Amino acid sequence: MTTQEILIQAKETKTALMLADADRKNKALLQMADALGKPEHTARILEANKRDLEAAKGTISDVMLDRLMLDETRIEAMAEGIREVAALDDPVGKVLSEIVRPNGMRIQKKAVPMGVIAIIYESRPNVTSDAAALAIKSGNVCVLRGGKEAWRTCHAIVEAMQDGLSQAGMPRTAVNLIEDTTRVSANELMTAEGFVDLLIPRGGKGLIRSCVEQATVPCIQTGTGICHIYVDQAADLPMAVRIVENAKMSRPSVCNAQEVCLVHRQAAKQFLPMMQEALCTKRKAEGKQPVELRLDEEAAAVINGTPAGEADFDTEFLDYILAVKIVDSVEEAIEHINLHSTGHSEAIVTSDEAAAEQFTAAVDSAAVYVNVSTRFTDGGEFGLGCEMGISTQKLHARGPMGLAELCTYKYVICGDGQVR
Repeated sequence: MTTQEILIQAKETKTALMLADADRKNKALLQMADALGKPEHTARILEANKRDLEAAKGTISDVMLDRLMLDETRIEAMAEGIREVAALDDPVGKVLSEIVRPNGMRIQKKAVPMGVIAIIYESRPNVTSDAAALAIKSGNVCVLRGGKEAWRTCHAIVEAMQDGLSQAGMPRTAVNLIEDTTRVSANELMTAEGFVDLLIPRGGKGLIRSCVEQATVPCIQTGTGICHIYVDQAADLPMAVRIVENAKMSRPSVCNAQEVCLVHRQAAKQFLPMMQEALCTKRKAEGKQPVELRLDEEAAAVINGTPAGEADFDTEFLDYILAVKIVDSVEEAIEHINLHSTGHSEAIVTSDEAAAEQFTAAVDSAAVYVNVSTRFTDGGEFGLGCEMGISTQKLHARGPMGLAELCTYKYVICGDGQVR
């Protein structure tokens, strides 16, 4: 089907989703989750994923291949994510506020679905199930446009979920996958006025910029994460090493991974060798890929590494690379972050409550942590079930986007014949 034909059928399905009650939506979600786990669907998904991986080798990095790879455990995690969304409260119809005017007129502000949500994303197959689950639960039709590297996998996942929808008596067209993976289809979604009520891009800097600059439909800026951790002079240094190691190493290719480490001058001589031992020396001895440390001049005087280039503090590496800079104060750390950050996630490691309070108040990002890894910026970790993406803008939604962020609101006014 063409992109336009898919958009037409999505729009035609919108009313059915908006009218579905919580029980019907939850039944559909549970059937979708069960369908993913059926042996025939699991086998098809794994075979499709194998073909995608073979085609992608040599064209994308090893860490990106890891994002693309599925196994039975990851498929079961996708299914469990759908079940967790089913267990959440239904946001649709929630009364956000209510007032009664002196003339007896009652005004309710009620949460309602957006309508048709289009998601453009790259080589992360789990986004397919996460996005579909959140859309269905919030009463929205979803139009998915995955990257070419993962299209076979995404297609097999969508077919499984559509079978689940059918089993639950819901229209298969509540979840749609764009067949064209060229830029043409992306541009069609960006300009699909009258068909797309909200566009959510999930991917790299180029995709986000393209959507923000070209979209004529409402668009939420998401994803790009130049995430910082500042190790203060009052930090518990062993704790700081654990946090930095987790934020950089647990999954370097995701948007909440650390890209920059700022270290207070008073802690640098002791902390930097400890960090280098954990991220480089120890990993190399274990046969694992060590982190390349890109150091400013002062950090390079303490430990060995690669001299930091001009662009290294403005780069989302998504790889085993970490930019490191020494600062003189929490104020300098805040200034650096607000100048170079993409507004995603930042952390301070400190036992100084005043420094922590100053940091959380002044750092202008969607998620700000004290003594916690930035890797927790995630819908599941925030108790949202899963997420549609991480919004780095300030209007409508900010941070992990769950069910509430996929709703808008309308005013419902009731009376008994009032006229003005």
